[in-house]
Amino acid sequence: MSRHILVVDDEARIREVVQYALTREGFRVSTVDDGAAALDTLERGEFDLVVLDVMLPGMDGLELCRRVRAASSSVPILFLSARNDEIDRVLGLELGGDAYLTKPFSPRELVAQVKALLRRAQADAPEEPRKKIVHGKIAIDPDRHEVRCGAEPVSLTPTEFGLLAALLERPGVVLSRGQLMQRAYSYDNLVTERTIDTHVRRIRAKFRAAGGDDPITTVHGVGYKAAEA
Repeated sequence: MSRHILVVDDEARIREVVQYALTREGFRVSTVDDGAAALDTLERGEFDLVVLDVMLPGMDGLELCRRVRAASSSVPILFLSARNDEIDRVLGLELGGDAYLTKPFSPRELVAQVKALLRRAQADAPEEPRKKIVHGKIAIDPDRHEVRCGAEPVSLTPTEFGLLAALLERPGVVLSRGQLMQRAYSYDNLVTERTIDTHVRRIRAKFRAAGGDDPITTVHGVGYKAAEA
């Protein structure tokens, strides 16, 4: 079954361009033009990815993203924005977005980003079950895309999930930001070292909220490693 993508943008031309580009690649595409309609659509249907404009009338894209993540949904979110300020990109990631594409964009770049995010979300079922990762109180089930801290579930975005799994798969090994980019990002020409730091902060905050310890240790001047179990 083809993947179902929701496109949220108040510009009809942008919706048409995105829908055409994704439909040509075999995706099913639904479109809405404001945040409230998007929230309602997401609550009523199953979607594999959301292409989300930041500057929406009423409820903007950042607020919509915050509400989606508050509902514990880990659906990948690709932000679209006419602004290229680093602070906007960081804020979008802080709120739970997975990637950021600046307008104007090429349809080929959009499709590449979408495919990369879907790969990162492990939308295809593996031929063989993948080994679960257990590190102290933390348990990661790659096939179910589930993370637990003791008995408490921890909801991570696909990017956060990839970063944490990359570190816990190799306990004690320090990974640089560049290595983490390669492990957690299949494609993202806007990723920066600060982006990795942003995702690490979000992972730490989510584990604190679940009553757990910090799962990641910073190795200053080098990168990150899994915290001692």
